[in-house]
Amino acid sequence: MSRVGPVKPRGEQKWVRDRGRRVLRVLRDDLWTWRADPLPPSVWLRRLPHGIVCLAALGVLVGDAAQLRENGGVEPGFAFVIALAEAGAMVLALWRPVAAWWLSMAGMLVGAVAVRAHMVAGPAVPAHTDPVPAHADPVPTEVVQAGPEFTWPWTAAGLIAHLFVLLLLALRVRTRVSGEALALTAFVTYLLQGVVGAPAYLPTDQLALILFTVVVVLGMALRGRREARSQLARQTSLTAEERARRTLLEERSRIARELHDVVAHHMSVISIQAQVAPHLVADPPDELKENLDGIRQNALEALTELRRVLGVLRSEHPDAPAAPEGGDAAPHAPQPTLDRLDALVENTRAAGLTVTTGTSGTRRPLPPGVELSAYRIVQEALSNVLRHAPGADAGVHLTHLPTGLRVEVSNTRPTRAPGPSQGAGHGLLGMRERVAMLDGSLTADPLPDGGYQVAAFLPADAAGPPHHPGHASAPDPTPTLTPDSDSDSGPNPTEDDTR
Repeated sequence: MSRVGPVKPRGEQKWVRDRGRRVLRVLRDDLWTWRADPLPPSVWLRRLPHGIVCLAALGVLVGDAAQLRENGGVEPGFAFVIALAEAGAMVLALWRPVAAWWLSMAGMLVGAVAVRAHMVAGPAVPAHTDPVPAHADPVPTEVVQAGPEFTWPWTAAGLIAHLFVLLLLALRVRTRVSGEALALTAFVTYLLQGVVGAPAYLPTDQLALILFTVVVVLGMALRGRREARSQLARQTSLTAEERARRTLLEERSRIARELHDVVAHHMSVISIQAQVAPHLVADPPDELKENLDGIRQNALEALTELRRVLGVLRSEHPDAPAAPEGGDAAPHAPQPTLDRLDALVENTRAAGLTVTTGTSGTRRPLPPGVELSAYRIVQEALSNVLRHAPGADAGVHLTHLPTGLRVEVSNTRPTRAPGPSQGAGHGLLGMRERVAMLDGSLTADPLPDGGYQVAAFLPADAAGPPHHPGHASAPDPTPTLTPDSDSDSGPNPTEDDTR
């Protein structure tokens, strides 16, 4: 009566088959491809490796052919073909590492089988059997036999060739592919030496697997380091772009906060005039009273909405009931105009900067937005001179023109090197936003004597801003920074934001 072993359920057999097919499919996709990443973009790995690999391949070709022919007993022509395959795999690995790995494995297999055939065949026997006279010279016979001194299954030259192939493979393909190539190399080596076997030889399995593992781990580490540096560079670029966007939006929000007081003043005047107007006319008609009352109601509603917007803009956290403690200014402080320019200059002089002021032209009333923008531009430029041009002298000049106001802030050559900047590095960006809001122009250029000058023209009768800074969808979130508005990367002393 025969014993019948336990039979696996059909579901388990199907799971094993599906699992095996998936593993084979993954191996086929990973190791049957021509795709690979380029070599690392460093000078010594771009030009030098090609020469080194080609020189090493020539040494492998000569050494492997001689070892297979003299110690392995392989025919000279066949030994040269095997050595050519292993040397060619090294050169091919510079462009097609996966294909080179297959070629190197094929060369090793063919060479190991050919050497094993000579090991098993035993010593050669001369073809003639006639007795040889004692006084006659012995007939030379070539007896080529693989002896105990032959390394098998990996020859010394073949081992070196496969090390190069695995290193280039690990540098240019995914980590999983490198691990699969190393595992299959170890498996084939085990099959040849541990399962098939041969007569007396010097085993190379342990040494080969140790060296292969070290080379693959080294290649993986170098590839991971290169990928990490690439990701860091991309992240740094994204961080710089995000900081530029954030700085632009913060500057536009700041401008909107400052212009709120100007707009609110005008709306308050409209509301009061609409309320007083009916009392200036004797027996005003009902239609006039109704229209003026509507104007007053609309102005009051606009003021209410402006106050709500201001509460959000003046608070770092929109849900906070009041402005954060220690802010730049009190929530209800009046916005500065050109009348406060002298106080600004005096404060700057008290900080240790020599400032000269001058005006030209006939001063005439300017819109509040123009005076506010002019004040902020002078404030920003003088702050940058303090920080980035130590020891320099500054000059502020206002030119009143029939069409607007020209603001010039210049400084001489600094006498000592500036300290490290702590600002965001976008001072000119804020100036450009203010000028663009009024449809003006701004230039920032170095002077021949080593100083720097910021000049802005603010039109007094601009029809309207090209875009509304307080509107969320109006501005382009990606600013275009010119070289003179870069952060601390250049020598210009007025390039950085000092808020």
